[in-house]
Amino acid sequence: MSGIINIENMKKEYRMGKITVPALNGVDISINEGEFVAIMGPSGSGKSTLMHIIGCLDKPTDGNYTLNEEIVSEIRKGKLALIRNKQIGFVFQTFNLLPHLNILKNVELPLMYAGFNKKKRTSTAKKVLNEVGLGDRLKHKPSELSGGQRQRVAIARAIVNNPTIILADEPTGNLDTASGGDILSIFSDLNDKGHTIIMVTHDPAVAKRATRVINIVDGLIQDGDIN
Repeated sequence: MSGIINIENMKKEYRMGKITVPALNGVDISINEGEFVAIMGPSGSGKSTLMHIIGCLDKPTDGNYTLNEEIVSEIRKGKLALIRNKQIGFVFQTFNLLPHLNILKNVELPLMYAGFNKKKRTSTAKKVLNEVGLGDRLKHKPSELSGGQRQRVAIARAIVNNPTIILADEPTGNLDTASGGDILSIFSDLNDKGHTIIMVTHDPAVAKRATRVINIVDGLIQDGDIN
């Protein structure tokens, strides 16, 4: 395999009391830099588990995961946190914004963790909020925005450190059709700019916006990778 992301024979099991529940049953995937990939499958198929492992938020029970030619299991904890902050941007279905902060402060957070000074944080956050069409809402809190606008904030926060990879877990799941279409257009634009996009979805219409679809059912890749 060759690519920015290489996964070989990945397995993941969860313990529920005395019962072991398999989530991934031997997954092999290679994703190249600059791709727009949709991971598609029904509820409980293992797609979100796979996404969390790709994002270094969870660890596999078995198998190999190589990110940018580094074996993830061998990366020390501190460096792994740095990779999550600077190389990977996360967008979730539920937005995960801090309700007590305005949207400018929400977007500044990854820059603060990365060690940028206040002036640089503010100017960079304003720039990306302008890029997603929210430059006139900087002082608004998440509760004052529509669902589509909140997801735009989440995307701005995900890209503010200019990551190579953007992971999106059901990013249109809580949105109406029009707002969802706008969000998918933003992802397409980001992909055109060179970002690698990996998006989890159960919706075939959403998956069509990607350039490649990986189908997963019961923790296994089905029918290979569909171009």
